[in-house]
Amino acid sequence: MAILIVLADDHPIFLRGLTDLFRPEKDITVLASCRTGEEALEAVRTHRPDVLVLDIRMPGLDGFGVLRVLRGEKVPTRTVLLTAELEEHDALEVFRLGVRGVVLKEMAPQLLVQAVRKVHAGEPWLERQSFRRALDRLLLQETGARQVAGLLTSRELELVRLVAHGLRNRAIADRLRISEATVKDHLHNVYEKLNVDGRVALTVLVREKGLI
Repeated sequence: MAILIVLADDHPIFLRGLTDLFRPEKDITVLASCRTGEEALEAVRTHRPDVLVLDIRMPGLDGFGVLRVLRGEKVPTRTVLLTAELEEHDALEVFRLGVRGVVLKEMAPQLLVQAVRKVHAGEPWLERQSFRRALDRLLLQETGARQVAGLLTSRELELVRLVAHGLRNRAIADRLRISEATVKDHLHNVYEKLNVDGRVALTVLVREKGLI
């Protein structure tokens, strides 16, 4: 049975090239070629392809936006992302969204065909150097988050996240339905436990440790 795919890229020439690339492959059938994230979403919902070949950078709804919607809708289509380059923070987001395939546009076209087959078979196809750096950072963040979380109570952890998002004491008190005095007491305890001297230092630490 043929692998059913949808293609999405906002550059018409590149999109035509993708279509021409897959046309000779007898085990792969292109169901739709899309130029926007919105078109890609509609095509996936309509055709339910095995694999979506998706450009990360598109105007309007970009590749990550498409992935978040499909993940929320629990669509089983697997995705191969296309990108000119992969920054570390993008690689982290790819991890979190469960993407199994990433192909750099500078790579030989036939590698994209191989990636589609691999991902369809349930195997990963990732750009190794970027993902190795991203995985190391992700593991470091998770370790740091566990360390910080282990020092704080659940209420203190909730309060810390609100502080890191810029809420002041009055707003935190309203959100948690406690008094401002209680917020100040919690913050004092947090500062001592984490050995920081104020809100700015606390926010920096929380972001470094990946708690938000």
